[in-house]
Amino acid sequence: MNYDLDVDAIGLKCPMPILKCKKGLNEISSNQILRISTTDKNAQKDFEVFCRQTGHQLLSSKINGNVTSFYIKKN
Repeated sequence: MNYDLDVDAIGLKCPMPILKCKKGLNEISSNQILRISTTDKNAQKDFEVFCRQTGHQLLSSKINGNVTSFYIKKN
């Protein structure tokens, strides 16, 4: 999947991946896509809740070993 900004949150525990995601979303325009990669085991639920609360769209997630990448479209 194509994306406009890549954010690395590998090795960080909650709430840091969400905070890095917020910072990354502030750097892109509406309808652009952010990819954030993390090893946080609870990230799937965290990003689902974050997107539901903020109006951003969680497009997909991809698991590669212990790293999960999330693709989020900015509201």
